[in-house]
Amino acid sequence: MIDVPDDLVENLSEHKGAEGRAFGAALPTLAGRFLAEWGLRPDGAVMCGMCALVVPVVREADGRAAALKLQMVDAETVGEPVALRVWGAAGAGAVGLLDHDPVTGTMLLERLDEHRPLTLMPDAREAAGVLAESLSRLARVPAPPGMRRLEDAAARMLGEAPGAVAVLEDADERRLLLDCAAAVREVAGESGDRLLHWDLHYANILAGRAEEGRAGEWVVLDPKPLAGDPAFELFPALDQRFDASEVLWRFDLLCGVLELDRERARAWTLGRVLQNALWGIRLGRPRMYADHAEIARQLLGRN
Repeated sequence: MIDVPDDLVENLSEHKGAEGRAFGAALPTLAGRFLAEWGLRPDGAVMCGMCALVVPVVREADGRAAALKLQMVDAETVGEPVALRVWGAAGAGAVGLLDHDPVTGTMLLERLDEHRPLTLMPDAREAAGVLAESLSRLARVPAPPGMRRLEDAAARMLGEAPGAVAVLEDADERRLLLDCAAAVREVAGESGDRLLHWDLHYANILAGRAEEGRAGEWVVLDPKPLAGDPAFELFPALDQRFDASEVLWRFDLLCGVLELDRERARAWTLGRVLQNALWGIRLGRPRMYADHAEIARQLLGRN
């Protein structure tokens, strides 16, 4: 029997409601099913992200260490196995997909070194460089057919923004959000065709294992893929390990490594600020997150 962490149960309930609670309750049974069907045995403490359970396992057939990932199938996760296969074929530095059940979304993944996330790299600038290089490798790959598209996300944001702005309590934040929407409007008509990760922050890059032939590599995991402009990828690197004095340095580094037009990158990064603010407003939050507002101010030249 697999124990589901309380944090995961709470996150599923908060973000997915009744459907999330039902999925959380079914996780031990689901895990047991795939342990049996795929010939796996647990091999360590379970881990979780916001909405997924990860069970370290060993394949009985060949003794290979792997990771069993169980998550709900939704608009964000349905493309994950497709993206991993495409990036894998291109040698783009993503975690290997060993097996996949399309009905439940369950995946068997290459085992990485969970004790060595990029978040633990002491030098924040060196870590930003690793993340930038990882993004650059991913962004060279065209998106396959059928992937959700950035242009659709942009249209939804622009449609929702006018009503959402009125909910914010702070006048400066209302102006910021309007300016974010204006920036997105300028670039929404050319949204790009690359395969994007969407959520590449430092905790989603782990060290590879020598047993997998990836000693010395940094490997990307947990994409929420979509087709679009790589300039939409920069925000997580600015927000995680947040340091107000480093925002513009990191932004310029990312633009340089990914060979991005700085103005387009600025506009799409402001789009990510808008996207996060809209999510917060939907959850009843009448203020922007302080670090998100600071990122927007710096990109708009207001500091």
